[in-house]
Amino acid sequence: MTGLARCNRMSEAPSPIPPPAMSLLSAALARGADGGMLERLIEFHERSQAHEAHKAFEKALAAAKVKIPVIAKNRQAMVGRQPYRHEDLAEVARTITPILARRGLSYRFRSQSTGAVVTVVCVISHRDGHSEENSLSASPDESGEKNSIQAIGSTLTYLQRMSLKAALGLAASDDDDGQAAGASVAISRQQARELIDLIEEVGSDKEAPLQFFQIKGVTDLPAARYRQALTMLNSRRTK
Repeated sequence: MTGLARCNRMSEAPSPIPPPAMSLLSAALARGADGGMLERLIEFHERSQAHEAHKAFEKALAAAKVKIPVIAKNRQAMVGRQPYRHEDLAEVARTITPILARRGLSYRFRSQSTGAVVTVVCVISHRDGHSEENSLSASPDESGEKNSIQAIGSTLTYLQRMSLKAALGLAASDDDDGQAAGASVAISRQQARELIDLIEEVGSDKEAPLQFFQIKGVTDLPAARYRQALTMLNSRRTK
């Protein structure tokens, strides 16, 4: 064999090693295994694939979060006489979409309106097939002179932005429009107790809500964010 031939052979990509579940399935087929055995092996193979997809999702999400910078607050608005700045959905998308795409991640939204409540579900997906959801609900934003369609549209945009940030675990802005009104007023002791009990009930990481709302303890949560915190925690009941 010439040196060139050896070099070419060495440069060839090695054949992929089949996962254990697929190897077992192939061996069972070769031995003529019965239908029950094949069904169990197929289920094992599917669970193995789902496990690997979940690991790939977590790895990609962690890598993306490290690269996502603080999102610029490009909008200013008023709540009563109090001005505040916040980032709009377009700015969030402009910042995070390229970072997510480079790691095989994407997002989409589902929404529904039931009575006086609008619900948005943000779905984060990885190219290997695993996806996770985060949902938030709120009443239509009837502030100002909005008609009924505009009120729903305003709430949808807000919930899309906040559910996307929550799904990615991004910190909430200090001057976010969800807390601009009454931001200096903290929740009551009873409300704090209810949130603590709910955190324990749904098995949520106690530090996650504190990091998201940028507070040191549950009792520091602004009263204007109480309903949002309840919604976020209750959404974990189905996970």
